[in-house]
Amino acid sequence: MNKVRPSAEQLSMYLERWDSLDNYVLQESSLRKLFAETYPRNVDMDDVLIKVCSLNDFYSTNIFSPFTVAKHIVDLDIDHRLANRDQTLVNDIAVVKVNGQKTINFYSFATKYCSHHFPEDYPIYDSFVEKMLMHFKRVDKFYKFKKDDLKHYPTYHAILMEFSRFYGLEGFTLKEVDKYLWQAGKEYFPKQY
Repeated sequence: MNKVRPSAEQLSMYLERWDSLDNYVLQESSLRKLFAETYPRNVDMDDVLIKVCSLNDFYSTNIFSPFTVAKHIVDLDIDHRLANRDQTLVNDIAVVKVNGQKTINFYSFATKYCSHHFPEDYPIYDSFVEKMLMHFKRVDKFYKFKKDDLKHYPTYHAILMEFSRFYGLEGFTLKEVDKYLWQAGKEYFPKQY
């Protein structure tokens, strides 16, 4: 399976395609309003719970206990760390003790939660992006990393920065690179149902 090499032209094409997908555009603008305008802080359980539930619904993140995840976020007292763009916050949000016993890593959800507060600073991780990064690592050897490194957020961020540098995409935001990788991943590595 031969993927087209990432380029400014490729990204522009995928970004144009993204802007034509009304459901994604409206979903993102709704979440932007919810996170940035309506409930920008993360100290009130009601505010955080509605954000967790909205993300879970829009992105199908499989958070089966939204209340537990929301309480975890409130207990972490994240606003100062978010404001400082603390990348280690993602992994701290991701690891949640459910039902007082089992620990679950909601990593993809945590990237989305932080990203919807500061989209340019917190790119989203998901399986399609992972597949594309692993593919281009094999093909072009753009950066040395292991698949597990993608689940450590500061390393994931560094990998995306290197991806952008290697392919000459510095003129695009990490959010735009993320939109490209996600769409291309869906196209080249469709899920089998």
